[in-house]
Amino acid sequence: MRHVAIGLSVAALVFAVVVGWLAYGARADSAAEAARTEARVAAEEQAVAMLAYTHGEVDDQIAVAGEGLTGDFRDEYTNLMKNVIAPGAKEKAISVQVSVQGSSVVSADADSAVTLLFLNQITTSSENPEAVSSGSRVRVELEKHDGRWLVSRLTPI
Repeated sequence: MRHVAIGLSVAALVFAVVVGWLAYGARADSAAEAARTEARVAAEEQAVAMLAYTHGEVDDQIAVAGEGLTGDFRDEYTNLMKNVIAPGAKEKAISVQVSVQGSSVVSADADSAVTLLFLNQITTSSENPEAVSSGSRVRVELEKHDGRWLVSRLTPI
């Protein structure tokens, strides 16, 4: 009788360990899937915020886009926009509209993700008032900070 009780105790312990491990795996898979969805949506929204601007509102748009970027990348982006893009946009009345044509998650976990976006850009300017359309692909790297997905790098491909 004693051997049966020990055997049942061991079996119950093994069962509990297996159930716990499976539950942990399911939770990790669920977190990864949520990360994939949330990061893809954040990448799409942030890419449009970063790359689209109008010559009359470019300064305000730089500040809004910067809120969705990590520290070092935010500094790089803000510097480029304020010192190169915005002056040219104002001088030549350049406006850029951006739309996401397709997106995919390359990799994701609970705190970081890499996405690939296919973008369509329509540009107008005082020198070329007829809209010029161009397509591009960008790799967007994101990090999760305080529950928000922020872009840490955007690389044209």
